[in-house]
Amino acid sequence: MTSDNCILVIFGASGDLTGRKLIPAMFDLMKGGHLPDRYKILGVGRSQYNDQTFREKLNLETQEEGDDYSLFLENVFYQSADTASEDDYRKLEERLTELNRKYKTEGNYIFYLATPPQLYSVIPRLLCQLGLSKEDKGWRRLVIEKPFGVDLESARQLNRDILSCFKESQLYRIDHYLGKETVQNILVTRFGNGIFEPLWNRNFIDHVEITAAESLGVEKRGGYYDSSGALKDMVQNHLLQLTALVAMEPPASLDSDAIRNETLKVFQSLKPLDRENLNKHYIRGQYTSSKIKGEIVKGYREENGVDRESRTETYAAIKFYIENWRWGGVPFYIRTGKKLPTRVTEIVIHFKSTPHRLFKKAFGTMDNFNKMIIRIQPDEGILLKFGMKMPGAGFNVKEANMSFRYSELSSVQLTSAYERLLLDCIHGDSTLYARGDAVEACWEFIQPLIDEDKSGKPQIFGYPAGSWGPEHADDFIEGEGCTWRYPCKNLTNDGLFCEL
Repeated sequence: MTSDNCILVIFGASGDLTGRKLIPAMFDLMKGGHLPDRYKILGVGRSQYNDQTFREKLNLETQEEGDDYSLFLENVFYQSADTASEDDYRKLEERLTELNRKYKTEGNYIFYLATPPQLYSVIPRLLCQLGLSKEDKGWRRLVIEKPFGVDLESARQLNRDILSCFKESQLYRIDHYLGKETVQNILVTRFGNGIFEPLWNRNFIDHVEITAAESLGVEKRGGYYDSSGALKDMVQNHLLQLTALVAMEPPASLDSDAIRNETLKVFQSLKPLDRENLNKHYIRGQYTSSKIKGEIVKGYREENGVDRESRTETYAAIKFYIENWRWGGVPFYIRTGKKLPTRVTEIVIHFKSTPHRLFKKAFGTMDNFNKMIIRIQPDEGILLKFGMKMPGAGFNVKEANMSFRYSELSSVQLTSAYERLLLDCIHGDSTLYARGDAVEACWEFIQPLIDEDKSGKPQIFGYPAGSWGPEHADDFIEGEGCTWRYPCKNLTNDGLFCEL
């Protein structure tokens, strides 16, 4: 697919995201021959850099070397600006006009907001005042990082603010989870294989679990995280987006609107949480100090920037239902947490057991469901678990694995999420970006949990750093002998005792 020449304008360019993710992603796209012939990158920020000193900064941050990177940096420029100053936006407009005329980028601009969220309404408004949102002399696109609001009302207000300046078709609300190769492969697995789609419904699936575990704590983000928590940081966006891809109906085509229409229907079908019995659907946890590999690890309340009496959750587990024809009665379980035994994100489809469990004793467990595990990260791939008779007399049945790993494709290198999402934006493909109505639907679903948290009523359970969360969560999944899968870094291994 050919790309239009364009300028990528990064607001907040002196921040961490630019050097750590955006610039390396653009460089890798250049090396792969995916960028247009005439592309430029203009960093915008408060810091007093010029073109040369900004390039030197990026060189130190990315630690890339070689002629390719030197050539790439020649396409990177910098404009010092106060992002809240109208006068500085006039200077920015002049700089864009100059770059556009000199390098013939055809007036196509991507505005990437790698800034604090409080500027998400300010920057579009000031761009609009100068006419930089108009598409009469080239296309204009606006990329917005999460968090998109902090609750339902703030998300609605932010949508109103931005849509008064840009059209929905110009907006790209980024969720980097959707850029991962294995996330996109969910669609191919479901809709490209006749052996799976007929089973993908309430008649054959017992329950679905989605896990996004992190082995790290809050690190240097204690101040931000204490005002956010696991619910807003992970559930509202990443985990509900994964749920939508698992549960959506087949789209009429691979057109971005067709796919996003189907994911929206999933969000609109989420059964509202019972405000009177939220404790049956929601578990909150917070990691406490423990000893891991002989070293004392801090508890959450001991982290820098965290209130010593904080009730912010670092672990969240939710049970919910999707009220439609395909999924009626099938429980979905999602969980996320920090300071868990390993870093892993995966989806587990638990198929129903046979009507009559002939080999129940042979399995040695009540849970002899067949499972499909879709591993998002790390050790990306797909795993099927099923029963096999072991050689010898009698029926000694063991659980067997059949797996595919992306690492087995030695000639193929997985692109980073930001590479894929930036390239899609350049192409004008918004499939993997969240739409405004979908964002609001997700906030609407978890708003009862936010309200409950504010009330101070819900109990928060402690769990030792390095464990799989509160003990109460072990019995969260209903059903005889059912519990969470405890994954390891290796796709085919699972167990309670995975290494950090």
